[in-house]
Amino acid sequence: MSIVFRPKVVYEDGQILVVDKPSGLVVDESATSGGRPTLEAWLESRGIKAERKGIVHRLDKETSGVLAVGKTGKAVRKLKEQFKKRRVKKTYLTLVHGQTLKEGRVTAPIKRSPFSRQKFGVFVGGRRAETGFVRVGSYVLKSGRGEEKFSLLRVYPKTGRTHQIRVHLKFLGHPLVSDTKYGGRKSVKKDLSWCPRLFLHAERLEFNHPESGKRMEFRVELSNDLKEAVEKCLREENH
Repeated sequence: MSIVFRPKVVYEDGQILVVDKPSGLVVDESATSGGRPTLEAWLESRGIKAERKGIVHRLDKETSGVLAVGKTGKAVRKLKEQFKKRRVKKTYLTLVHGQTLKEGRVTAPIKRSPFSRQKFGVFVGGRRAETGFVRVGSYVLKSGRGEEKFSLLRVYPKTGRTHQIRVHLKFLGHPLVSDTKYGGRKSVKKDLSWCPRLFLHAERLEFNHPESGKRMEFRVELSNDLKEAVEKCLREENH
């Protein structure tokens, strides 16, 4: 099949493959339909035979950034074990509405919304979820209707629940920019006029190599579309 959204190889050896996934690319076949391109199909085209083509974790379709794949059965098992035991360190960059605290942590249970099967939320009885964040920049966007404040955050999810970062920051009252699923309709429409897609980027991934055990760290720069969106805002010096 023709791959429109082609990932970039960041690192590869006999055991693992690390890629920079572009926004718009669905990770696995089960999450799409109609012959749309997927990372799973791209991995198959590279001859990866491991279970589920080596996919051990996922990024939302709209999210860009670093993602690791196991190329052998052993590598898949070792990587999955690290994710399960929370030995993998994940770091994201996101731009959110409003002025957040300089740093903070959210510990709130997440489960599928009883009101919409496509959404998740903070509900009693949900699975434990924890997200830490540090504000690395404060911005103002001026328009004919006035100005609005935004916060650039480096986010550290300790657990890996579906839509966790989006749900937790929405819960705090700071929804992600251009989040069509969790943002307000009018707000999202305004966001999309200057930020073309969800502002969420998997910046860094750290884990132990499944063969050597060596600690490895991979970092992917913010994608150009999100860099351009930030540049449309004015940075506040005392953030």
